[in-house]
Amino acid sequence: MKTSLVHLELKVDPANNGFYKDLLGFLGWGVLYEGDGMLGLGASNQASLWFAGGANSSKNDYDGVGVNHIAIGAESIADVDSAAAYLKEKGVAALFETPRHRAEFSSSEKETYYQVMFESPDRLLFEIVYTGPK
Repeated sequence: MKTSLVHLELKVDPANNGFYKDLLGFLGWGVLYEGDGMLGLGASNQASLWFAGGANSSKNDYDGVGVNHIAIGAESIADVDSAAAYLKEKGVAALFETPRHRAEFSSSEKETYYQVMFESPDRLLFEIVYTGPK
């Protein structure tokens, strides 16, 4: 059997759907569906993220049980830096002293793991990351 991750549905405040649409549009994702408090965005590899309204009033704690963060792969270090500049322009703070290289996550000395991490307006933790040759 061969499987792959197809989609994730994330409960959000629908008032924040514009943030997700703009961010993922900047990253090259396309709109699959938009309406009735639901926004679906698809990547080039057929994976998709669905932002659904109807969240209750509990606050997300990415250090609690459940998903810690959502990582989106970039094709280069320059792409991560471009995303970091986009986020800064939008007033979104980079977290954990990123963007930066993370040698502890690299598979060899010839490879790098370069990331920027940030929170969405719904306190969902995202990472944009390049992994590959230095």
